Amino acid sequence: MTTQASLVIDVQIACHESDVPSARQIRSWVTRAVAGSGRKIAANAEISVRLVDREEIRLLNRDYRQLDKTTNVLSFPAGEISGLPAEAAQLLGDVVVCAAVVRDEATTQGKSEDEHWAHMLVHGTLHLLGYDHETAAEAAEMEALEASILAANGLTDPYLTSP
Repeated sequence: MTTQASLVIDVQIACHESDVPSARQIRSWVTRAVAGSGRKIAANAEISVRLVDREEIRLLNRDYRQLDKTTNVLSFPAGEISGLPAEAAQLLGDVVVCAAVVRDEATTQGKSEDEHWAHMLVHGTLHLLGYDHETAAEAAEMEALEASILAANGLTDPYLTSP
């Protein structure tokens, strides 16, 4: 667990993939997503990022979204906790990423794995901050914000390179 400015980012690598980003890279993209989101966070906010295998993401997707299949990223916003002491960390939530799915998607979509990882981490973090893509308007707003955050950091728009 590391603190970057006022944001604590706990990284858990719970998969056997060898080609995952380092904890430092993960923290960097989550921090960039928060900074570029336009949302204010508490001075003592915390996010957890967990890299998992296909089975764990499938079970989470089944249990929490009623979709019994693998996916690339899931976000679990924490919501407000009433009565929490002011000095306690404000948990923003958890981002769970399936390393094998990210690798396979990058290959299938002809993207670099590093850029696809960055996109998944930005996408998952924005969900924790209240962005969604349930409607066309929400999707347009969220995708534009993702593309802007990635472009500000030298990466291409992931929606232009998708098949």
